[in-house]
Amino acid sequence: MPFTNLPPETDEDSIIPTAERAAAASRSTWVSVVVNVLLSTAQIVVGVMSKSQGLIADGIHSLADLVSDFVVLLANHASQKDADEDHPYGHHRYETGASMFLGAVLLAVGVGMLWSAAVKLQNPESIAQVHIIALWVALAGLAAKEILFRYMLAVAKRVKSSMLVANAWHARSDAASSLVVSVGIVGNLMGYPILDPIAALIVGFMVAKMGWSFGWDALHDLMDRGVDEVEVTAIRQTLAETPGVANVHDLRTRKMGDMIIVDAHLEVDATLTVEQGHDIAVEAQKRVMARHRVLNLMTHVDPWRRPDLDHAAAAPAITAPTMH
Repeated sequence: MPFTNLPPETDEDSIIPTAERAAAASRSTWVSVVVNVLLSTAQIVVGVMSKSQGLIADGIHSLADLVSDFVVLLANHASQKDADEDHPYGHHRYETGASMFLGAVLLAVGVGMLWSAAVKLQNPESIAQVHIIALWVALAGLAAKEILFRYMLAVAKRVKSSMLVANAWHARSDAASSLVVSVGIVGNLMGYPILDPIAALIVGFMVAKMGWSFGWDALHDLMDRGVDEVEVTAIRQTLAETPGVANVHDLRTRKMGDMIIVDAHLEVDATLTVEQGHDIAVEAQKRVMARHRVLNLMTHVDPWRRPDLDHAAAAPAITAPTMH
């Protein structure tokens, strides 16, 4: 599940303005809200009427999606706030916090589904025959969630938002759960009623697993996890290509929502003035922030001396003292 593996930026045209990212997030999330309101209502009502525990579980899953959609909307709004005295780097980590909350919600919902299904399995005689209308609603939910997933993932990749990627894959998990529920309902209709609560059990496990994954990734991002080696290499190359930079070392990164904070040591000619070294560092910062998802670059300028090969004195030979 590509929650954080967004492709590294390599050119200026790939940088998405914050306002555009926010607008795209808002549009796609509201589409998800409408779909989930309709689906959750239909799944729970029909699930109760047709006595399908699997369909009810799928409806509860869709309700959890509604919660996550509103969390995404709130986080998207909050992360656009400008930097202030208490948050000098801005409010980008609202998105990470939202992803962590989303993970917790999914984990709790998944555990609840597992418990409910386990109780049913302990009393198989209480499992009722499911009406065929439950199958049609489950299949409709499967189609709707798959279409929603493809739409949301396309938007997430276009604006390069890990929060939207997480929400898109949440929709894909819903499509998978609807598929499992459909199979369980078919089994029930064919004379194997126990397959319906088994389907609910599988859905609960899938939801809990995805919740754990989202929450764990978000926790590591809040603990200043760095970006992957591919993106680090791309940033290092941009710095090294800056005129006046002889070498780059001690390059460190940490995530700030979908943005990156970078620290780096730049080696410049030791014979340059302080002002010239500063100008090189400023140019390096401009290049990195224009080509990558970098929020800020902190540089330390180190002196570098060219080797004087023409006048390098031969090292004097060391002779052992004479013993008398």
